[in-house]
This record gives sequence, structure tokens and C-alpha cells, in this order.
Amino acid sequence: MWDKRYSGKAFAYGTTPNDFLRAQAHNLPLGDVLSLGEGEGRNAVFLAGLGHKVSALDGSQVGLEKAQAFAKDQGVEIKTIHADLANYQIEENRWDVIVSIFCHLPPDIRRKTHRQIAAALRPGGCLILEAYTPQQLEYKTGGPPTAAMMMDLESLRAELGALEFEFAQEGIRDVQEGAFHSGTGATVQLVARKGEAG
Repeated sequence: MWDKRYSGKAFAYGTTPNDFLRAQAHNLPLGDVLSLGEGEGRNAVFLAGLGHKVSALDGSQVGLEKAQAFAKDQGVEIKTIHADLANYQIEENRWDVIVSIFCHLPPDIRRKTHRQIAAALRPGGCLILEAYTPQQLEYKTGGPPTAAMMMDLESLRAELGALEFEFAQEGIRDVQEGAFHSGTGATVQLVARKGEAG
């Protein structure tokens, strides 16, 4: 599915970074960034432009090739990791920032991935996440077709309990990210940090 979605000349989710990521970028520690489900590179390229050392992970090689070409076009460097989060182990104590922007996964894979995040972050490191909530099914302006693959604050607090939530909210906002995220959307947004003590 994803190779097909990313195979066109246009960028499925646009080339500008996610609004929430852009608004919160100043709160993120400068350093090594892992962006999950990065696709065609819009968020990775933005963060690389701010001086981060970014690794973009995705299951679509087609998307990652577009991400590399986009990075080169924008005069920045990113690393790409072609992997399926179903069987990928995120390296422990490795990342200053982990980015999860509309990275919707089946519940068991999502829970496994979220369990790994606290260990993967360095002390003081941050997770920044935006995802659609189940209410998004009313709007049909993007996101997965089932509520099970969406997120809300209650489930995220359970899955990311080892992190301190610095910003967390659910709400309705206008999402304009290419052809596949277009219109009113119900989202959950959070910035969560690992304690300095690790």
C-alpha cells in the first residue's frame, strides 16, 4: 500500500512539516532524532534543517528514496532506515528525540513500539507525537479506517507511562498535509520527556 501511495511524483502528505512539530520544535533537545513512519521525509528534512542529526524510519523503500532526494534538494542530510516496526528493535539510550507523526500501527505493534521508546530515549530526551483519535472516523479526512489503529490520551498514558507528559491534549483542528490529510481532523498531541535520571 505505502509503496504505491508514495510512487507518484507528488508528495502524498506534502513537503512542509507537521504543524504541531513545527510549533514545538524549539522545545526539543538538539541532537539525534529518530522519526517513525517518516514516509517521504517532510518532517525529517525540517528537523535536519534545524541542525538535528535525523534518522528516518519507514517500511516503504519508495518513500525513503523520495525522502533522500528531498533532503538533497533542500541541502540537508538524513539517514534512512528501511524497517517494519512489527519486528524492529529501537536501540536503547540512543535518541535525544523520537518523532511519531501520524504513525498509526496495529494495537499490538503500537504498544510494543511505545514500550521501547522510554528505553530508547537518552535522559532528558523527548517524544513528540500527533495522531488521529477515534473521533476522526466522523470526519474521514485522513488516517486509518479503524478506531483500533488510532490513539487517545488515556491509551497513550498507559503505553508511555515511563515518560513525563509536558504537553498533552486532544482536540479538533484543520489538518492540511497533502492530498491524504485534508480538512477537519480529531487529533491527540503530546510532548513527553524522559527524566534526567534515566
